[in-house]
Amino acid sequence: MELIKTRRSIRKYKETPVPDDYTVKILEAGRWAPSGEDAQPWRFIVIKDRKKIETLGKLAGAGSARRFRAEFLTRKLFDRLPIPDEEKRKRVYRKLITGEVSLFMKDAPLLIVVVGRRDCWDAVYDVSAAIQNILLQVHAMGLGACWLVAPVIDVRDEMKVKELLKIPEEYTVDAILAVGYPAESPKPRPRLPLSEIVFYEEFGEKWPILLEKTS
Repeated sequence: MELIKTRRSIRKYKETPVPDDYTVKILEAGRWAPSGEDAQPWRFIVIKDRKKIETLGKLAGAGSARRFRAEFLTRKLFDRLPIPDEEKRKRVYRKLITGEVSLFMKDAPLLIVVVGRRDCWDAVYDVSAAIQNILLQVHAMGLGACWLVAPVIDVRDEMKVKELLKIPEEYTVDAILAVGYPAESPKPRPRLPLSEIVFYEEFGEKWPILLEKTS
């Protein structure tokens, strides 16, 4: 539980490269994730080449910029992410609509591109389980990571990634994980209490045992 509670998304990394034996252990954690019908649909591409990392990082920044700019112009961003303090709001929104929120990926010493088999019904869930295993293993080893979909969530960007990495058509690119030694130590954000997110027997019904624990 301590490992789970202290894990954070890390967006600033030291220049120190991640040793190959560490990378193998990280991928081994992903390999042991559960999967429907034991399909094991995940595939992992290890990226250390600086030019490829910079290209993928720029795709991530551009992908985020497009998405958040559209939300900003339609004012959906104001509804979804209301920030009362004007200065903070400007700072956060600027980071989002410029794509800076994801551009950091180009500075990571290691990227793991996570690919799933298109013919597997449960691939998106299986791949997510593998990613969570990887994130926890990364944290356990004193490294930091961030799970990004910005460079692949738009099909146009996914096509660019597939072309760059020669990924066959029968696979989908589901995420890219940036990994490295942390150059920051953000505190974990607070979570909603169980009494607000757990129901008993049917949706909306509070579980008395949880109410007792929070009273």
